[in-house]
Amino acid sequence: MKAFLIDLTKCVGCHDCQIGCKDEHCDQAWMPYAEAQPEVGQFWMKVKQFERGHAPHVKVTYMPTMCNHCENAPCEAAAKNGAVYRREDGLVLIDPAKAKGQREIMDACPYHAIYWNDALNIPQKCTGCAHLLDGDHPISVPRCVDNCHVDVITFGEEADLDLEGTEVLHPEYGTKPRVFYRGLPKKFIAGTVFDPDAEEIIEGATVTATGDAGTFTATTDSWGDFWLRDLPDAEWTVTIEHGGKKKSVAVSTVSEDQGLGDVALS
Repeated sequence: MKAFLIDLTKCVGCHDCQIGCKDEHCDQAWMPYAEAQPEVGQFWMKVKQFERGHAPHVKVTYMPTMCNHCENAPCEAAAKNGAVYRREDGLVLIDPAKAKGQREIMDACPYHAIYWNDALNIPQKCTGCAHLLDGDHPISVPRCVDNCHVDVITFGEEADLDLEGTEVLHPEYGTKPRVFYRGLPKKFIAGTVFDPDAEEIIEGATVTATGDAGTFTATTDSWGDFWLRDLPDAEWTVTIEHGGKKKSVAVSTVSEDQGLGDVALS
């Protein structure tokens, strides 16, 4: 069974995968796999960008997203007349002829990875470039894989991929995605600790986040900055200690990363 592995620790947000997908599919129909992708409005491979934290403690995460070619594909269950089908290699395809008028195929996808083509009255999505896999082409992998110059995206037999420590998007959906991610971002708490009396940053302060989800510790660097990384979504008590001084603040990472800015320790 084929699978994709996307390593976010390598992604630089260049959008080459997205551009390659557009180049392969816009204004080019690869029947019977797919009609042409419109130039605007559809992204069968899309690089999402997330700005996290609060200035000046901000991180940017880039995340290539696509159809997950789910083993329990809701779109396949919603389709009539076999309009969505799974190949022996695991790729899930929409038959352009059979799917005409079946908007419920698009509506069934919890990942919003299926698009509606008003002009052709059909749902469309990533095909895994099945035409390249099957045909006699110089490129024999999906274009997003071929176009990525920093080896973020790998495609092949699941048994041949290094999936240790990887995750899938929204496992709670129960769809069993075939797209695996390494380095999915976890929450962080960051800040800059300073002494308001001395008007100087504090290097070497111990910062501890404690809560029901565990305990995490960091030390302020030569800029007075600390980063508590890879935190679960939870409520925390963040305690800062240095030179006999101590300060505690309540911080939540339930909904977002936290950049606390300048934190006075007095």
